[in-house]
Amino acid sequence: MAMPATQIRRGMVLVHNGEPCRVLEFRHHTPGNLRAMIQTKMKNLRSGSSFEHRFRAADTVEKASMETHDLEFMYQGGDTYHFMNTENYDQIELDEEALGDNAQWMQPGMRIQAEYYDGRPIGIQLPNSLVLEIVDTSPVMKTATKTASAKPAKLENGVVVNVPEFVGTGEKIRVNPNTGEYLDRAK
Repeated sequence: MAMPATQIRRGMVLVHNGEPCRVLEFRHHTPGNLRAMIQTKMKNLRSGSSFEHRFRAADTVEKASMETHDLEFMYQGGDTYHFMNTENYDQIELDEEALGDNAQWMQPGMRIQAEYYDGRPIGIQLPNSLVLEIVDTSPVMKTATKTASAKPAKLENGVVVNVPEFVGTGEKIRVNPNTGEYLDRAK
C-alpha cells in the first residue's frame, strides 16, 4: 500500500528496493527555497545492515504488510532453533543467523513474538525481562552496597552479565535480554 514519503515515521517497516526495512530515524527537512525532503536511517530486516536514504516529499513509499505471531521455543538442534506457533501449532525452524544476538537467550518454553513478511519469519522480539540463575561469580562482599562496582557473573544459559558485588552464585536475577543488563534479584 503506497503512501507519501512525508508520512514516514520511526518504527515503520517499508519495502525499499524489494527488501523490508525498518525506519530507525527520520527527519523532515526543507532547506531554504528548495524542495522538502525526508532523511531516513533504515535497517534491512533480512540482512541486518543499516543505511541512510533521502526521499523527496513527492515520492511514494510502500508500507510492508507485516504479521506478528506468538511462538514458543521448544528446543535447539545444532544451530537450528525449533519453535511452535501457539495459534495454529505449526512448527517453525529458525537458524542462528536469523535470530542473531537473541539466540543466546533462548530457553525451552519461552514465548516470543515473531514478525512475518511474505509468510516467513524475519525477526523476533524477546520479553522485557528473563529470570535466570547465576552459576558462577566471585564471592559476595559483606560490605557491598548497591552503588558499589559490578562483577561478571555467568548465567545458566552461558551468557555473562555484570551484577552488583552483593549478588552471589545460586541466586536468581532478572535480566533485560535486549540490552544484557542486570535489573534486580528475582523474588
